[in-house]
Amino acid sequence: MTVRLDERQRAMLAEMGIRWYEPLVLADAERRDPATVQEPAPDLARPRARPAAEPAVTRTAEVMVAESSPVELMGWDELRQAVAACQACQLCTGRRQTVFGVGDRQADWLVVGEAPGENEDLQGEPFVGSAGKLLDNMLKALGLDRRHKVYIANVLKCRPPANRNPLPQEVAQCEPFLRRQIQLLQPRIILAMGRFAVQSLLGSNDPIGKLRGRVHRHGEIPVVVTYHPAYLLRNPADKARAWDDLCLALDALGRQPG
Repeated sequence: MTVRLDERQRAMLAEMGIRWYEPLVLADAERRDPATVQEPAPDLARPRARPAAEPAVTRTAEVMVAESSPVELMGWDELRQAVAACQACQLCTGRRQTVFGVGDRQADWLVVGEAPGENEDLQGEPFVGSAGKLLDNMLKALGLDRRHKVYIANVLKCRPPANRNPLPQEVAQCEPFLRRQIQLLQPRIILAMGRFAVQSLLGSNDPIGKLRGRVHRHGEIPVVVTYHPAYLLRNPADKARAWDDLCLALDALGRQPG
């Protein structure tokens, strides 16, 4: 029901502070057909507001890793950068730097050790310190050095705490880097020094003494097993056996084409 007030009633309400609004009365045609009610014409002179720009998407580390090249497609520089940035296992939290490898990228010889020690972690180069000096002497006896026709790398690229043995999950995370180094190098002979190098390259848990003395294969590449220089420093009597292993590797290389 519509209530209508006269002038006196409206004045009384105003004195009381009450505001009164008369109901809007539509024309008969508008009551009969709501579609005939006209919308106000748009103000063409007023520019339309542009939609707010979407916030920039932050690229997460996972996205960036997913977009990077797989390890098996990386070149030398990209592979080195991937190793330096690797956080795939807990070893990254205690390292000073990664130990990628050193030597001639056109090498005939690939020497594979186990993991960086304290000196390697400090200098960023494999086989330094006393063990490195012994390795250099072994190579020199063959007419080689670590900068010419030789490349040196480890299975692990980060130092384990207190030089403990590498854990299986750590080896599993680092092995793709070593495999790619081998693919890029295409060496003619691999010298596997120590138990963990042997396990990674040959997939064998047999002791060094049982595996040495014959030529193995990593793919098509001959592999000769020998003792790690750090072991030889502790057990100098086995240096003669290590020399035999070097001679075997030299003989295997001589039988390789090229």
